[in-house]
Amino acid sequence: MKKIILCLSLAGALVALGGCEKDLEQTPISNGSVPDFYKTAADFDQAMSAVYNSLRGYPDREVILSELRSDNIYAVSSIGSRDWDPVNNFSAALLVVNPYVADAWASGYSTIFRANTLLDQLAQNGAVAGSLRARYEGEAKFIRAFAYFDLVRKFGRVPVIEKPLIPQEVAKIPRSEVPAVYALIESDLRTAIASLPAAYTGTGVGAAAGVGRVTNGAAKGLLALVYLTKSGPTYGIKGPGLGSNEYDKANVLLDELINRSGTPVSAPYALQASYANISSPTNENNPEVLFDIQYIANGLGTLGSSFMNVVVPDAYYTAPTLLALPFSAGSVEIKPCSNDLNNAAYAANDTRRAATIQQGYTNAGTTDTRPFYKKYLNVAGKGSNRTDWATNFIVMRYADVLLMKAECEVRGVGGTPASAAARLTPLRTRAGQPALTTLTLESLMEERRREFSGENLRWNDLMRSGLALTTMNAWAAREDAPPPNNRILRPIPAELLLYPVPQTELSSAPGLYEQNDGYK
Repeated sequence: MKKIILCLSLAGALVALGGCEKDLEQTPISNGSVPDFYKTAADFDQAMSAVYNSLRGYPDREVILSELRSDNIYAVSSIGSRDWDPVNNFSAALLVVNPYVADAWASGYSTIFRANTLLDQLAQNGAVAGSLRARYEGEAKFIRAFAYFDLVRKFGRVPVIEKPLIPQEVAKIPRSEVPAVYALIESDLRTAIASLPAAYTGTGVGAAAGVGRVTNGAAKGLLALVYLTKSGPTYGIKGPGLGSNEYDKANVLLDELINRSGTPVSAPYALQASYANISSPTNENNPEVLFDIQYIANGLGTLGSSFMNVVVPDAYYTAPTLLALPFSAGSVEIKPCSNDLNNAAYAANDTRRAATIQQGYTNAGTTDTRPFYKKYLNVAGKGSNRTDWATNFIVMRYADVLLMKAECEVRGVGGTPASAAARLTPLRTRAGQPALTTLTLESLMEERRREFSGENLRWNDLMRSGLALTTMNAWAAREDAPPPNNRILRPIPAELLLYPVPQTELSSAPGLYEQNDGYK
């Protein structure tokens, strides 16, 4: 099946992709070059590909900023001063200047800038019309909403920018309160739901072309997650949880996805029979996938994925008796799964564990017993180098829809704890586990942990459920050395549940942004 080509093809009109694009002050396309470029539907399609392209580095960042932040990975480095260490150990002073944190802010606004530019041209240009114009608007607004949702979950208050601006204008826009950020996210996703098709059937340019693009089902699923996140606790911080109690709104959307009801109707999603096959590069765009970030191995490493490299030790890639790949992972060193996840979270016969976690390895007579993620590591997707994998990253799948529905039911909306438990039966059967008869919020989050480990959902699950502080502090006491030799801050305070505004942003417009509590 065709993948969206993640390339910049605007003859240099758009900012070039490469590493971290510098802070929030993105220079827009000049007033002369933009109208000159947007002349045909094919031009808009190329521009839309550039918007998708801006998501290319998202999975790699999430491995560090979400999965490694949680109790699923205990990744204290061998020297204790790698860039990921302060993410794992909650070092406030170092996070302010951390490159991963800075990249999350800058890349988010780069994505927003590209989406805003395309939307601005759609409003001014008659090159596309009808269902194709509606689809482009829906796609751009979905991706803009996705970027803002990522930002609000990481930083809380962020600037709301709805059109392409010059740097001098950007430098006057302060951080908006979280409800204002959500207002734009919800509006964008409502437009996406109404404008996007249920599925794509062809290739090329056209209203039904482009298998792998976002759909109305993806927009419904993301909006349901937005409502669940808003409904989470505030923790006394200006973060993503507002205690808004909008489980009923999430429940309506999830029912529409499960029952294929409502307007518009979504695609017929379904679970895959094999858990290990869900993310296989030979099984892409399968019916369990609602939204994924697509990649191509083009031999150059410019369109491929690299997120699977982040936690894997180099020697596992290159060992002749193991993967025998002709390139290294480039991961610097292993970032192992926590003992808590590997040894305590799964039942002995839960097949998800073996599909997700590699239990150490031996290379040239040297054995490393530490476990690490291998879920997305399939040599069928390898290219010519470590940034040239043809493996897509799944952002949301149908199993998540079922578990979010169960989350509503556990909270007494749309069902009961018993119906929530029954909702999990197909997932547990697939994993070789017995059915449950009832469910609590805590046990549901542990089921989500088993189902989605290695998919970068755990940290946000803990935040949304209200279990972040209790779970993380209890885990640190079990996993880490006791004080004074502890490597993870204890206790972890609520103020550090958010990331700080990066120092690069504070310096670029002195006095414009107030730093998050805990980092002042």
